[in-house]
Amino acid sequence: MLQNQSSVAQLIDHTLLRADCTSQEIQKLCAEAKEYGFFSVCIHPFFIDQAKIELSGSAVKICTVIGFPLGANLTSTKATECEQALAAGANEVDMVINISALKDKRDSVILEDIKGVVTAARGCPVKVILETALLNEQEKILACELAKEAGAQYVKTSTGFARPAHGPAGATVEDIRLLRTIVGPEMGVKASGGIRDLATATAMIAAGATRLGTSNSVAIVGATTLITGDY
Repeated sequence: MLQNQSSVAQLIDHTLLRADCTSQEIQKLCAEAKEYGFFSVCIHPFFIDQAKIELSGSAVKICTVIGFPLGANLTSTKATECEQALAAGANEVDMVINISALKDKRDSVILEDIKGVVTAARGCPVKVILETALLNEQEKILACELAKEAGAQYVKTSTGFARPAHGPAGATVEDIRLLRTIVGPEMGVKASGGIRDLATATAMIAAGATRLGTSNSVAIVGATTLITGDY
């Protein structure tokens, strides 16, 4: 079923995670989020203080990233980063799974890594970024199962930074369907990476996505130009 722009806007984490983004761009991001009614802004921890001021008095949430973009940080580092981000004013965190441990089939390491952030979040939503473009189907299934066991609230497809040798780097409808099948109705599924228009956003929602991460949010809800970048 075709979604209208307003209903889609309420599912969007309006995202700016480029390494070279500026405070002026964060100001614009927050203004757009308020204007279009996006669910949140998704930003680096460094900009939380600014976003908290920019979004004061609005319903827009602040989402930030943990262990971003590679996921290879120590669990203690991720947990501390999460604690500091929430203390600064973040409402949700998107953490990158330990992809190397997943490839090595070190299930207990992955489980404790996610649990460490979930515990540090103290009930605030945690989205586990799987980086699906780098995983085979069995790894995607295992990652979802471990995220669910660890108590995370969402699984998420991508950072937007992975560049696999073959296949798409971001979210695919097929991956969203798979993730939804594995986590069931209890968890959220966030589609992120390569979502540039309303048709793609609608397809992701129809496949089971309950949140969208995109830097092309304004284009999706009706603007005529795209923001540079897929993240």
